[in-house]
Amino acid sequence: MTAGENRLFELMDTTLDNEWEIYIQPHLNGLRPDFVLLNPKVGVVVIEVKDWDLNAMAYDVRRYDGGRVELVASKDGRTFRVDNPFQKIRRYKDAIFNIYCPRLQARFGYAAIAATVVFPFASQARVKSLQLPFLKDEERAKAASYWPVAGEEQLRDLDVRAMFPVIKHEASRLMTPAIADDLRGWLVEPDFAREQREPLQLDRNQRSLADSRTESGFRRIRGPAGSGKSLVLAARAARLADEGKDVLIVTFNMTLWHYLRDLVAREVKKKGYLSRLTFVHFHEWCKDVCNEAGFEEEYALAMQPITKVMKLKLPPREEALRLKPVLPKVMNEAVPYVALEAARSGAAAKYDAVLVDEGQDYLPLWWNALREICKPGGEMWLAADVTQDIYGTAKNWTEAAMVGAGFPGGRWAQLDVSYRMPPDALRMARDFTRRFLPGETSVPPALDQSTLDLFPCDIRWVQTQDPDSMRQCVNEILTMMRRTGTNGLANADITFLANDIDFGRAVVDELNTYGVRTAHTFEREKMKQNRLKMAFYVGDARVKATTLHSFKGWETRLLVIHIRRAVGAEGMAAIYAGLTRLKRSQEGSFLTVVCSAPELQEFGASWSSQGAN
Repeated sequence: MTAGENRLFELMDTTLDNEWEIYIQPHLNGLRPDFVLLNPKVGVVVIEVKDWDLNAMAYDVRRYDGGRVELVASKDGRTFRVDNPFQKIRRYKDAIFNIYCPRLQARFGYAAIAATVVFPFASQARVKSLQLPFLKDEERAKAASYWPVAGEEQLRDLDVRAMFPVIKHEASRLMTPAIADDLRGWLVEPDFAREQREPLQLDRNQRSLADSRTESGFRRIRGPAGSGKSLVLAARAARLADEGKDVLIVTFNMTLWHYLRDLVAREVKKKGYLSRLTFVHFHEWCKDVCNEAGFEEEYALAMQPITKVMKLKLPPREEALRLKPVLPKVMNEAVPYVALEAARSGAAAKYDAVLVDEGQDYLPLWWNALREICKPGGEMWLAADVTQDIYGTAKNWTEAAMVGAGFPGGRWAQLDVSYRMPPDALRMARDFTRRFLPGETSVPPALDQSTLDLFPCDIRWVQTQDPDSMRQCVNEILTMMRRTGTNGLANADITFLANDIDFGRAVVDELNTYGVRTAHTFEREKMKQNRLKMAFYVGDARVKATTLHSFKGWETRLLVIHIRRAVGAEGMAAIYAGLTRLKRSQEGSFLTVVCSAPELQEFGASWSSQGAN
């Protein structure tokens, strides 16, 4: 928090009655007010704090034809627009009233929400003069009650009643505990935010792998979903960065490197580590290494079959159909081969360590291209789970291919126990593997016998017809939202997964009609889809929505999955990847599967806590 926010928090914490809950920078569906105060019997106060020195610049209001006004500042002969706390506070209040507290009375409920702007280092009179143009005529008479502003005098005099007049009341007919419950799901700190402050938890085997290297520097780690492959890789990256080594972490999915970066941040000990770490997905690295080494023309030639289709500017669905037959040859062979040649040229950046996660999605050619940028005596890591072989590439990793990739025989380092999933979800994943992913390459996760009864889990399987699926998914997500606000559950922890882009987009659009904003990747147009994927990260304060493929490697406590089709080994592997994303917690985890694939009806009926619907 800023200095002013700290002062205000200390004042509220020592002065307010215990019935008032204080939320610091809550994740309000993408909005981030500085504070929200909540009393289930009295009301809500949303607070914006500005540490501005009003003497440092000249502040004024700019008026436009049509009545629009904006806050501006002038300095050194230049006038520019500045962040407007008075408009932000109105946006917060409107959102709480219209979206997050839907049970407030339509006409009078707005009065249950007070909005306060606090300037800890400016006088109240100056703040009021700035606020006045942003109040409606009918609001000015009651501004002190419903739109109060505070300055340095109120903080100095510890006058919380002047800052928040609503606290004088013991009760309000407009506010109820049920309304407070509606809001808490958006205010409670998300699970990912709490975890980000904690160091990684590794068992003895995982810690040994993270803290050591093989004689050759090449290491391959295999384990089922939730066994800690990504944790070990992130811990190793942090250790190397702390040693001053340059590390490249490569993923296949665009969305995964955000997650890995958060993991590394929890483990690293020294400041400035980010300058030592580079995170990239494989095909972006191909482009980068070609640019670095002067292979731009060769790269453009390899990409030509794709760029020809893209230049036609076809509708997204038709574009996808045209790209489908050319993508494998280009992205699996042509582009990686050019990247290999560029890396071999010696003109590209080299790293002390190259760490690859989700290695089962890689081809040996890709791995060998990355080997060329590892410094002599450096480290190369490959972490994989062949059970999640959703692209059908794991079969290429024969033992002969392993030897050619720098692994001179020997065994994989094995992680067997799943520490991520709650026991009931883990049993379901094992059962799914046994029924639908048989074979030597399938490695079901082992149960951690010491924690059988510590992590409750609610599994719900809803078997439905395809025309009803979209509405059912929306209802299940809204039902998840009614679980939040307690037990450390926040709406920002809810994730929706689908194996169909168009279906997923329909669900996202329908949620938007309820005011539920999502961070999603459902887009047919390739360029737009890539931008959405690069912006998709666990720290986003909105509900998450993406494909089964894109969420591979991630985890969450609140999960809704839609399965439209269950065909082929790769399709089943993608479903398995989705089912294994649930994260355990002693406060409970929740998984709902909405399935319109008849092939899975019998399986689902055996696992739903309420049976198949």
